[in-house]
Amino acid sequence: MEARLLDLIDRGYRFLHPCDGDGHVVAVVGIRAHGSVIDVLRLDAEDDAVATRVPGDEQDVLSPRKLLWRCRGTANEVLDELLALADDYGAERARPAGGCWVPGEHGRAKWLAATR
Repeated sequence: MEARLLDLIDRGYRFLHPCDGDGHVVAVVGIRAHGSVIDVLRLDAEDDAVATRVPGDEQDVLSPRKLLWRCRGTANEVLDELLALADDYGAERARPAGGCWVPGEHGRAKWLAATR
């Protein structure tokens, strides 16, 4: 699994570790904005992972309204599917994706989509 995560970092993923109110890590979340899409990976446990691809203008990438692609399964299954996904799968090339993570309390963060 470590090699797969390093592959994602090499592809431009940035990772954060959201915490609960007591400061305990609840998940590992990776995100990569590229072209006109945003890819999100959430690892809750070795047997519970989900990856999604959403449009670049999605306001809440952790609870998106529109999905272009989704995979759920074990961490290894999801990582393999995500690494095999073509960069342009589902992409609408008209509008590039952009935004940033905004830090919050207790190690929490939220993706803020850039507006035009």
